[in-house]
Amino acid sequence: MSQDLAKEVLKIEAEGITSLVDQVGPEFDRAINLIMACPSRLIITGIGKSGIVGQKISATMNSTGTPSFFLHPVEAMHGDLGIVDSNDVVLAISYSGETVELPMLLQTLKKRGIKTIALTGNVNSSLAEFADVVLSAAVPREACPLGLAPTASTTAALAMGDALAVVLLDRKQFAASDFRRNHPGGSLGERLMTKVSEVMLTGDLIPAVSETTSFFDAVAILNEKNVGAVLIMNDENKVSGIITDGDIRRLVADGADLAGLMPADAMTPKPKSIDADLLAADALSIMQRHEVTLLPVNNKKGELVGVLHLHDLLGKGEFRLLV
Repeated sequence: MSQDLAKEVLKIEAEGITSLVDQVGPEFDRAINLIMACPSRLIITGIGKSGIVGQKISATMNSTGTPSFFLHPVEAMHGDLGIVDSNDVVLAISYSGETVELPMLLQTLKKRGIKTIALTGNVNSSLAEFADVVLSAAVPREACPLGLAPTASTTAALAMGDALAVVLLDRKQFAASDFRRNHPGGSLGERLMTKVSEVMLTGDLIPAVSETTSFFDAVAILNEKNVGAVLIMNDENKVSGIITDGDIRRLVADGADLAGLMPADAMTPKPKSIDADLLAADALSIMQRHEVTLLPVNNKKGELVGVLHLHDLLGKGEFRLLV
């Protein structure tokens, strides 16, 4: 019985987030453009559970390149409003949109010429009326069987906040190295400051074959090493190309004559690589920028000394993602 109820709650929460997909439209773009054009900070406000969600969204924004802080609406109306600058943008969160303090706060901000964004489940609410941009985050139902405790609605608001943060991150071209600078004391920041040479795969773990190896032997090594690719090496111990499991699938789908292939026929020449002395943060930036999950690691002479897989940065052993 408990398991069934728990599963039902999770289904309702997932349903709430999924319902947001069709609610993302021109208003979302307007909100992004408003924040991008802001020369100051994104101030986030909300009360009760929405306030707690707002604090998390603010923290995520700060981590990903959008300066932000949380302002309690009651404290704001009793003096703390002085911290809001005319160049700031305010994001107000309220599912009903009728929380007394928030429409009052937005009305005051509007008189001061401060741009505001409402994140609400009721686009016809008082909060929406005073906002410059209205983001809808309505959910079909709450997971609470009484329909009283905010559950699916707060999950949806949190997800919409993440969507804003990630799109802003992308628009600002915020990289892993920038993230590391914002986390100098955190576990992730410490991990990303590790040199590539300390976390790369070496020796027999490297999936590599010579240019003269048969195609099928290259595929066998790809399967054996299980990192999703095999490197093709020249006589100088330098990488001349790479064959990924995706390349193999495409060849099969295209009906290629595999028996007649050599590795050079199927490889991508001169793949992206990294120097062994660089940081894990640099490797993560390269992977993100070029949408790859495996990097050959070279020494100063350009010779292969190891390989680095995304999982070795974010999902294995001491590099397990903890944040």
